[in-house]
Amino acid sequence: MTAVAMDGSRARSFLPAALRNAGADTVAMVAFLVLAALAAYLFGNAAMQRVVTYAAIMLTAVLGLQVFSGNTGIVSFGHAAFIGLGAYATGILTMSAALQRSALRDLPQFLAGYELPFLAALAVVVGLAIVVGLITGTPLVRLGGSSAAIATLALLIIVYTVLVAGREITRGSQPFYGVPREVGLWTATAVAAVALAVARLFRETAFGLAARAAADDERGAAAVGVDHRTARLAAWVLSAVMAAAAGAMMAQFLGAFSPKDFYFHLGFTLLAMLIVGGMSTSLGAFAGVIVTTVLIEIVRRFEGGGEVLGFQMPVLFGLTEGVLALSMILVIWRRPSGLFGQRELNLLRGPQNLPEASTQQVQPHPEGDRISVENLSRRYAGVVAVDNVTLRFDADTITGIIGPNGAGKTTLLNMIAGDVTPSGGTISVGQPAGGRGAFRFARAGIARTFQNIRVFPNMTVLENVVVAARVVEDSLAAAEAAAMRELSRMGLERAAHRPAAGLAYGQRRRLEIARALALKPRFLLLDEPAAGMNAVETAELIAILSAVRDERRIGVILIEHDMRLVMTLCERIVVVDRGRVIADGLPADVRNDPAVVAAYLGSRTARAVTAAKTAETDQQP
Repeated sequence: MTAVAMDGSRARSFLPAALRNAGADTVAMVAFLVLAALAAYLFGNAAMQRVVTYAAIMLTAVLGLQVFSGNTGIVSFGHAAFIGLGAYATGILTMSAALQRSALRDLPQFLAGYELPFLAALAVVVGLAIVVGLITGTPLVRLGGSSAAIATLALLIIVYTVLVAGREITRGSQPFYGVPREVGLWTATAVAAVALAVARLFRETAFGLAARAAADDERGAAAVGVDHRTARLAAWVLSAVMAAAAGAMMAQFLGAFSPKDFYFHLGFTLLAMLIVGGMSTSLGAFAGVIVTTVLIEIVRRFEGGGEVLGFQMPVLFGLTEGVLALSMILVIWRRPSGLFGQRELNLLRGPQNLPEASTQQVQPHPEGDRISVENLSRRYAGVVAVDNVTLRFDADTITGIIGPNGAGKTTLLNMIAGDVTPSGGTISVGQPAGGRGAFRFARAGIARTFQNIRVFPNMTVLENVVVAARVVEDSLAAAEAAAMRELSRMGLERAAHRPAAGLAYGQRRRLEIARALALKPRFLLLDEPAAGMNAVETAELIAILSAVRDERRIGVILIEHDMRLVMTLCERIVVVDRGRVIADGLPADVRNDPAVVAAYLGSRTARAVTAAKTAETDQQP
């Protein structure tokens, strides 16, 4: 008995804190959904039960939209297309053969006569949605922002056109009727409950974390090994499956429908529900469906006219859409993140539910690691930012890159990190790595920070580091433990559950370094890491970087204007001026190099300094 209890305790300890929290949130939302369905079943009439059933179907669809738009930041206008495909596929697969022969006389033979039960048809619809999602998502994820949003609108128009044109299969613009009406209150509630769990848990998966990071800062996400296209494709396919499942239920709930039922009006309603509640979270989607469903039911009572508080109301066609649009505008104006903001319920998130920091030491990297830069150049139009640079950077060495403003230091660092493609030359990290993308360089062992801080402001401090740790760790639990280790190193463990946007400037600098270290890199590239820090913070940074190098034997390459930090920390200094390397050696040698003095002080001042030193030498006995 004791052994069992100990094993159970050990199992709980290995369950990631993020999943424990997501599970508690899911249970709370599903319990509310089931209670609403139970209340409608016990105390509501048939009309009330239909309203709750339809709301549960819409909840599944809205959650599908939230999985993509809420995690990637790309607004989709096309998810009604997947609902339509799911509805028509279910209608064809479940319709009785006898009715099918009369209603769909020209239906191709390979689609005829299945008469499947709902669950079997739902399984087929899920498979179809995966295929269609992969086909449509592969080109879509290569786009971003407004381009991707317009592409989803094009998808909606294309699917609508196909449904109207495919008369042999869909009856064209005429109503598609004869679908068995087997979906009721409890079926819709069960599927919606599964959708709630999927949407809430997806946020904490590697794909969900990566998609949210890329939505916040695509360059910053690539620097920690995030392949934003793969993450967005996963979100798109999953959202397509959920929307198609909602369409399958809608087919057997309505019994008859036409292509216009899955066009702009439905797409607008989905977006309105999501925006009103809050696009970023499953809680927002859940609450948005509840709020807008209640609002729609109230407004519909006035749409047909009649006497209200002694006034005779005329018939107002389109009043529901108008009120939905107005409510969406008001929410965007007063609460841009939605009525329920950007955070989930987070019932278990707090200081008492922080993951334990890993006590396992990161193994030192083997000797011989090296970054090789051969004849590297970068041109922007007629401007040469980096000109034919050849350098070697060995592990277990701290190298400083210095030079005047505009010398090409950051461009050089960006090329070494894979963030900028060279105009000429090659970069090798054990093997040639040119042109592969920043996320591949990060996975090859090059971590970096930026001159302008690039944390993920809409994610928590812990999530910022878990995104990077998830790239190199086997599980979410291990990633959380590794992230806490790096946060503790940087003195940020108490801020783990705070949004990164709320950190002070110096804390955000330390967070960015912690995130880079979570990648377990072979080389750490730092672009002005002490910028904005006071003397005490700079001294702490020097101690931390020295300790990290001693512990892990990694190579550190940093750009810095704080000469005290450079001369104290660096064992080698490379000086860049006008895109060329003008000095490379020990700090003491570089400091006295005439070319370096000229680059920093100007040639006239450099000559004066040199003359003064010569005169001083001549006067010595």
